[in-house]
Amino acid sequence: MIGNGRLVEALIDRLNKNGDRVYLLTGQRESRHLRQRVFEKYNFSYDNDSVKDIYDSIKPDITIFAGAWDSHFNWQKARQESVRYTAALINILTAYSMLGRGRFIYFSSQEVFSGSFPQNLPESWKPAPKNLRSMAIAQGEEICANYRQNQGLDIRILRLDHLYCVPEKGRPEADPCGVMCMQALKSGKIFASDRDVFSMLFVKDAAELSYKAIAAPELAQPVYHISAMEEINGVELAELIQDAMGKGVEVVEESVGEVHRVVLDGSAFAEKLGQKIFTHYPEGVKQVAQFMKRHRESFIQAEDAGGSWAARLLHRVRVILAALVPYVENILCFVGVFFLNHYTAGNGFFDRVDFFLLYVLLFAVTLGQRQAVLSGLLASAGYCLQQMYYRSGFEVLLDFNLYVWMAQIFIVGMVVGYIKDQLHTIKQESQDEIAYLENRLEDLTEINDSNVRMKENFEVQLVNQKDSLGKIYDITSILERQAPEEVLFTAVQTLAQLMECGGAAIYTVANRDYARLFSSISREARSLGNSIKYSAMTEMYRELKERRVFINKTMQEKLPLMASAVYSGEEMQLIFMLWGIPWQRMTMAEANRLAVIGQMVQSAVVRATRYLDALSSQRYVDGTRLMAGDAFRQLAGAFLRARDQGLTECALLEIPVSGKSRSAVVSALSEGIRQSDYMGSDGGDTVYILLSNTNEENAGLVMERFRAAGYNSSLLKEVAL
Repeated sequence: MIGNGRLVEALIDRLNKNGDRVYLLTGQRESRHLRQRVFEKYNFSYDNDSVKDIYDSIKPDITIFAGAWDSHFNWQKARQESVRYTAALINILTAYSMLGRGRFIYFSSQEVFSGSFPQNLPESWKPAPKNLRSMAIAQGEEICANYRQNQGLDIRILRLDHLYCVPEKGRPEADPCGVMCMQALKSGKIFASDRDVFSMLFVKDAAELSYKAIAAPELAQPVYHISAMEEINGVELAELIQDAMGKGVEVVEESVGEVHRVVLDGSAFAEKLGQKIFTHYPEGVKQVAQFMKRHRESFIQAEDAGGSWAARLLHRVRVILAALVPYVENILCFVGVFFLNHYTAGNGFFDRVDFFLLYVLLFAVTLGQRQAVLSGLLASAGYCLQQMYYRSGFEVLLDFNLYVWMAQIFIVGMVVGYIKDQLHTIKQESQDEIAYLENRLEDLTEINDSNVRMKENFEVQLVNQKDSLGKIYDITSILERQAPEEVLFTAVQTLAQLMECGGAAIYTVANRDYARLFSSISREARSLGNSIKYSAMTEMYRELKERRVFINKTMQEKLPLMASAVYSGEEMQLIFMLWGIPWQRMTMAEANRLAVIGQMVQSAVVRATRYLDALSSQRYVDGTRLMAGDAFRQLAGAFLRARDQGLTECALLEIPVSGKSRSAVVSALSEGIRQSDYMGSDGGDTVYILLSNTNEENAGLVMERFRAAGYNSSLLKEVAL
């Protein structure tokens, strides 16, 4: 185990429960005490040469690097820390690779994705970091990927989505919940926006789910997202904190600007390893808020508005005392100098030493002009008092040498104090200027990174522009080579490939109101159902009716992000729907690209339809819905191959009809299927039914319908004609 922080502590707890022996590399010479039990603790820095010796000594089976969730790294100076972070990771990976055994786990976070995303982010999306911290974390992922690919190592990357936890006393966390709780404690107000949408994961759930990925012997992919996938916005989170903290907390809404949504898609992890969230937002947020409220004095400063009146009074007293300390020190030092000068008077050895002058000079050099003035006044008073031991006060006041000496004291003290103040001012201004320039450098770096990303996007657009004709030709050639009944299945893959989206679906229009799902490439693309009333989708239908591309700018959940229709004459034939498109790509340029792809697919579909119509006399028996054996075999094979590729759902039924007339069978079975279903025969005593957009569960309803009509049926896994 390598790292510090609440996630590391939770993982140590989980590993101990499983009986694993845990070795901990703390990353610092003097590590704070961990309440978790570890077998051995090594207090070395991550980039220390001794890391290799540690690996050789313990030969770990699993190495866990906390990475993005390691509290050992202080990101206030992000530029310096990013270099230290990368160097630490490379040193650890090098020692791990030289060992030649074991598994390496790297913890990343949602920070590697910048911008806003209307859909959950899958593992296949390329990270797009924004600031230096997120760039360092994303670079860590790339370094791990390079070691895995080049050396064949078992390295796994786990991205955790907005981790939150109950903090340690006096050590607030930087997660959304912790930040809002600190606002409530300091000012009594929580500033939140319902335009900020995210999903949070409690640290104990994160440790439990991470352990599944850590302990799994084999995983299908090197990167997994671990996310609760439970959306919450800033205002909702603030209201939960308000309820947990009780009276005295006010929620201030700052809901301006565009929606900012970042939610990782953890469905791949859930399907592979299973997922159960034990701590949901009401319980988790309540734990954090009540703990921080109970120990508020450890989290807030005395001057914060959220502190008690006694704490604020004590702070004011401390401020006053701190301001008086230099003056008290000055007076006490003067008393010592006064007695020293008095007892050395008349001593030949100290006769030429002016202790009052040295005293004034000391405070002028160390504390500046104000203290020099006070020192001069005290020195003058002390000198006059000592002179009055031997002469009357009137004689002392008439002594010209006294005023010359006082002028000397004040001139030396004021000049030296002035120089001290000027040097301090110059130093402070230099520090402020350095801090300002560092901030400006960070801003310029961020602007440059943004410009680089824009440049890369424009380059991609130019590349796509240059080879778009070649792409369209290649895709067109693929469609032309497909059998007529396979064109739409290939078209949905073409659509997703050219539009670079995570979900695509093609609906065939049945009439002026309804459309049926023909093919799709993801679960999300099938979320609207097998049959939709597209005329009821007002905004989308209005755009499609005008032969324009629909863009879901309002982010309505029941609508796709983009949609386009394909017409034949005045009749709408197909509807293309897209999901998984980043917000920044929902532009007119993308709409034009979708329109072009629609026209490209339209020609292939029309050609396939004409081909099928021309062969209808050969494909169908005696003008009925019963297809000939070869024709049905080709059609059913296309559907089943598409089902195996995840492009559609279908079911194939086998029905024995021996001893029954063909016309009666066709008539009876036709009443139990839809217009989009298909019926075929092998020329013997068996009829086959292909149910499109129907899974095995729904096929059972159709089989019950046939059984009621006197026909027994059974499911087939493949074409058996």
